[in-house]
Amino acid sequence: MMGKIVKSGKSFKGCVEYCMLKNKAEVLHAEGVRAEDIRQTIADFNMQRKLNPGLGQAVGHIALNFSPEDAPKLTNERMLTIAQEYLQRMKIGDTQMLIVKHNDTKHPHLHIVYNRVDYAGKTISDSMQRWQNVKISKSLTLKQGLHLSQGKEHVNRQQLKGPDKVKYELFDTIKTVSQKVRSMDELQQQLKKQGIGMQYKYKSGTQEVQGISFTKGQYKFKGSEIDRSLSYGRLSAFISQRVAQEQRPRQSLADQLRERMRENSQQHVSTPGIKGSRPSLLGTLLEESHFGNQPAMDDSQFRRKKKKGRGYSQDHESSMHL
Repeated sequence: MMGKIVKSGKSFKGCVEYCMLKNKAEVLHAEGVRAEDIRQTIADFNMQRKLNPGLGQAVGHIALNFSPEDAPKLTNERMLTIAQEYLQRMKIGDTQMLIVKHNDTKHPHLHIVYNRVDYAGKTISDSMQRWQNVKISKSLTLKQGLHLSQGKEHVNRQQLKGPDKVKYELFDTIKTVSQKVRSMDELQQQLKKQGIGMQYKYKSGTQEVQGISFTKGQYKFKGSEIDRSLSYGRLSAFISQRVAQEQRPRQSLADQLRERMRENSQQHVSTPGIKGSRPSLLGTLLEESHFGNQPAMDDSQFRRKKKKGRGYSQDHESSMHL
């Protein structure tokens, strides 16, 4: 399950009509409003918003989307229970509420319309909602044993429309282009060729970049609004790290062998039969390749072999000709 925070709006009429007039829409819960007649529902929302006339963006709208894999086990009662716990954790309460289920897609989903002017006339804050939404959605998904989404790569693009469609188009393009460029300036140039604008947000009175946004057509999104990986900090760090990794020289075979020699010398391993000596690089390689599968000699075997005039060093030397 994942919640989608829709930007706070001014018109209850447009939002309520979208939710309630959708084909096969089901009202699962109504609190503080009459849901029998859509005109009464809109009138009730607008009546309460007058308690705080200074709040222009009084319309709260959230969509809760579930995976198609969970559809068989999601009854209306269970979906409503999940939605109510979600709202409680999001600290959205003591206000008018409308929860509507839509059945026009393969994935079950709910639309929640609420009045940001509560019963006491106070404003329900929408700051930090997007961050809280992600955290709470994942927590509830795990608690309910529901399917955990694998990310934007698995979203069915063909069903998207309007701003959602553009948002995912931006995500796909920016992700692809960022794999090829070597700087943020180059990213900006390459995106421009594909009809995507990229703008920086600077700290007041300075040249310090604080954020980034992308535009396509009439739509504009913050990088973090498209995906957290597309915030200025994460995106610039990704490009820098990838470029640094590409510039790092590959270790040659000779360097690998020298490194192995240093490791062996640090272990202070002496070659059997030659006091105070350490294995040569070639000896190490031969020992690994020729003797690696043979059991090591114990002390008694070594002494018997030495008495016969065939010390380990002679055997090792003769093995070089095999």
